[in-house]
Amino acid sequence: MLFNSFEFILLYLPLVVLGYYLLRRLSTGSTPTLSPTLYLVIASLGFYGWWKLEYVALLLASIFLNYGLSLMLLRAGPGGYKKLVLGLGVAANLLTLMYFKYADFIIESINLMFDSQSPSLSIILPLAISFYTFQQIAYLVDSYQGKTHAHGFLDYCLFVCFFPQLIAGPIVHYSEMLPQFAQQRKTLFNPSNISVGLILFTLGLAKKVLIADNMAPYSTAIFAKADAGQTITLLEAWQGALAYSLQLYFDFSGYCDMAMGAARMFGIVLPINFNSPYKAKNIIDFWRRWHMTLSRFLRDYLYIALGGNRKGQSRRYINLFITMLLGGLWHGAGWNFVIWGALHGGYLIINHAWHAVHRGLPALPRSVNWLGSKLGVAITLLAIIVGWVFFRAETYSGAMKMLAGMFGQNGIAIPIKYAERWGSFSDNLISAGVEFRYLDGFSSISPLYTILLLWVFARYAPNSFSLLRAYKPALGTIDASRFEIKLTKTNAVLVGLLFIIATVSLNTVSEFLYFQF
Repeated sequence: MLFNSFEFILLYLPLVVLGYYLLRRLSTGSTPTLSPTLYLVIASLGFYGWWKLEYVALLLASIFLNYGLSLMLLRAGPGGYKKLVLGLGVAANLLTLMYFKYADFIIESINLMFDSQSPSLSIILPLAISFYTFQQIAYLVDSYQGKTHAHGFLDYCLFVCFFPQLIAGPIVHYSEMLPQFAQQRKTLFNPSNISVGLILFTLGLAKKVLIADNMAPYSTAIFAKADAGQTITLLEAWQGALAYSLQLYFDFSGYCDMAMGAARMFGIVLPINFNSPYKAKNIIDFWRRWHMTLSRFLRDYLYIALGGNRKGQSRRYINLFITMLLGGLWHGAGWNFVIWGALHGGYLIINHAWHAVHRGLPALPRSVNWLGSKLGVAITLLAIIVGWVFFRAETYSGAMKMLAGMFGQNGIAIPIKYAERWGSFSDNLISAGVEFRYLDGFSSISPLYTILLLWVFARYAPNSFSLLRAYKPALGTIDASRFEIKLTKTNAVLVGLLFIIATVSLNTVSEFLYFQF
């Protein structure tokens, strides 16, 4: 079931919210009722099972295994037995993830390397396996380190499978969720939770339906041509790359808003997972803003475990590169994702090295620093877009075709209809080497204007939780905004209109891009 579907918006979510608060009200009386926590667990498993019922068993097996191992770790004394339990738990989780997500990739890679013909296993990737696996590995490691204490089984189940964050994150930490579950059992119904939740959900739905899905056609056709081996010219390539960068941005931002909104309707506040990453000053800043809970996991449970920055600068750079390489592989079983991770590992090394050099330079005039900061932003955005080309392309050759076009190796071509429309200006362009011809998938330059305006919007507009900062819509530091939304009747009408527009625009239901990971 998708957040951007009629069955979720008009049936599942209202019924689950209504049932939850009804059970909470009834559970305060003397008559035995179904536990609200158990109700949410069942509802969340139903949400997951809507996609593929048989994989509910895999999710439940993972929950039972990891909960049992966490109890063993909490009861075990220090020593080899405790390390063995942790090692077996982490190995079981990673092997399960490797089988379902990477088995076919490994077979294909071996076939490619040794020119063999081993058949594919054709495994269907279980939804959310990357997210709930990492979430539970973190819980096991913290249990081993004595940072957790025994929690009830139902609370642990809800921590793993709570439907707003189950499918595509955020990768929540037990310390963020379990205390909230306990607190909710003691607090009264708060109507503002519903209001804030509906606003966040509506803003996310609008981003997904009205922006991200409308960017998809402008990128899909261009990348399909590149993957098919066709030559991509400069304007085509930049339209495809910029449109996909926006599609992914608003798709993931929209999902995060909808997840936070759905959770808030139950009084649960999720951590910030997407903090306007195209406002980043550099690549280090980008990774503090993009998929923040994944970055946190990679830092706390991989980068630091490798040694972090404790063993010298060279080792620090190696650890950074390994972390980002594996972070790229986490996103997908394909060499293009490995290249994307390697690129960002290289970007981070260069950024940290530059900071080290810059600290040793004499103070520069303010105008030079200002120019340098603007140049740094431009280089950062270019590096991000180049990375997204590998992230989106289905083949390495397709990515290289796109980059060749973006950097002008295939010249400039404009749709032929503009040759007559532009008159003598067209003659000047032709003299300068510009072609006017039919271009499949690129019949107009008008989308480029929309794309550029949306880039300005992504760069400078406040994010959703900044608009609702007064109501603490997310865990973490929230930037202030001059355009904060208040819970007024006028705003209720405006949000309602936006909700109607977004809902009636659901002509076709498209998956969120991060669902595939």
